[in-house]
Amino acid sequence: MPNPRTAVLRLRRSYGAVSNSHFSLLPRRRGLLTLAIESSCDDTSVAIVEKHDRPSNNNNAATIHFLENVTADTRQYRGIHPIEALQSHQENLAKLVNKALRHLPVVPEDGNDNTNRVLTLADDETGKRLRIPDFISATRGPGMRSNLAVGLDTGKGLAVGWQIPFVGVHHMQAHLLTPRLVSALAQKNESGGSSSTPSTGSSSPSFPFLSILVSGGHSLLVKSTSITDHEIMASSADIAIGETLDKAARLILPESLLQMAKNTMYGKMLEIFAFPNGPADYADYRPAMNRGEELIKRESPWGWSITAPFANTRQLQFSFSCVSSTVTRIVSKKEAAGEVMSDDERIALARESMRVCFEHLASRTIIALEYLRDQGLDPKEIKTLVVSGGVAANRFLMTVLRSFLNVRRFGHVEIIAPPPYLCTDNAAMIGWAGIEMFEAGWQTDLSCRALKKWTLDPRAEDGGILGPQDWKRI
Repeated sequence: MPNPRTAVLRLRRSYGAVSNSHFSLLPRRRGLLTLAIESSCDDTSVAIVEKHDRPSNNNNAATIHFLENVTADTRQYRGIHPIEALQSHQENLAKLVNKALRHLPVVPEDGNDNTNRVLTLADDETGKRLRIPDFISATRGPGMRSNLAVGLDTGKGLAVGWQIPFVGVHHMQAHLLTPRLVSALAQKNESGGSSSTPSTGSSSPSFPFLSILVSGGHSLLVKSTSITDHEIMASSADIAIGETLDKAARLILPESLLQMAKNTMYGKMLEIFAFPNGPADYADYRPAMNRGEELIKRESPWGWSITAPFANTRQLQFSFSCVSSTVTRIVSKKEAAGEVMSDDERIALARESMRVCFEHLASRTIIALEYLRDQGLDPKEIKTLVVSGGVAANRFLMTVLRSFLNVRRFGHVEIIAPPPYLCTDNAAMIGWAGIEMFEAGWQTDLSCRALKKWTLDPRAEDGGILGPQDWKRI
């Protein structure tokens, strides 16, 4: 019978370091290092993420050695253009990977770090010996299939070239787990280590927790009970909140501002336009104290109003198309009458559009918490609400959510949102999700293909995160 310790050593040489739960026979000399790729939409992103070994305590700790994004320039279309985004991935991904290689950690001089697996760059006259990653992470889905394929195939090629494992990451799972990366980065800094990322002081959310995933393509309310078990409690019946805010922004913002835009993040421009003084402009915000107050119609001095979606129901579902369609009617009516909308009215319309969207999110979150309570779950068991995705960078959204939780008897729920650079699509979150999956004992077969649609929920028809048949157990 083979010696178990010899077998473990052989596995370590083949697959790199994984979690202590899998190789408890051996102390790990280092953590996990991954090169990660994100290409699901219009952002080409590459990162090198490392989770450090911390044998002295139970804390996680991480470093982002490299993170860079290139966003496709689709301003002429005033929105995402699939072909332009695809071409941007093809033009930029290889260059970003090449740049990232120069930021791989240097192999220690003591030779205790798998020195038989090193990379020396041909154009580096110093002859530095760089650590080859333990595995590659790349977004597999959901997203635009052609765009995903660029990153996925590049990642698989690197895995083959370096003879290391590959992990195909679920894009939305990565958003959900981003606060855990933020916490690891913060703990690294607090312990006195070096990191390229400033400490945030965020706490790592423990399971179970709720998440609101809000972006240009997604509006989801999710209950997470483990790394792979995520129950979709609410989704949008029509379009995503980010798309609604972008549409409203294109109608509300003065043409001069739209012409000056450096990107197509119109929702962010709408926030700046509506609240030029930041939080001071909504310091007097007062949330609806109960469901009855949510139904009160708020008519503006100009005679228009925006009705709250699903105002008369407690249905656990989102709907945002009515907001952008109402804004379209208001602006079109003005134009048809030959009237010019003043800046004051534009600001009021921008604020009201965001208020209605954000209070709709908050209202459904309260309904979900009440539902879980009625199902017998201790209200204090859900301690955290994670808010992630591009819209999570909106500070007014945070004010609305915090206010609703406080006045509806869920003040104990902490809101955690990643810093803005980790809210939007990025490869660092893909790398961290890859690390969490790899530590849990999962890798992806090289036969995997990009998935345009891929649910989070294991109760869904496709089986959720672990539904694809090409997962391999380490």
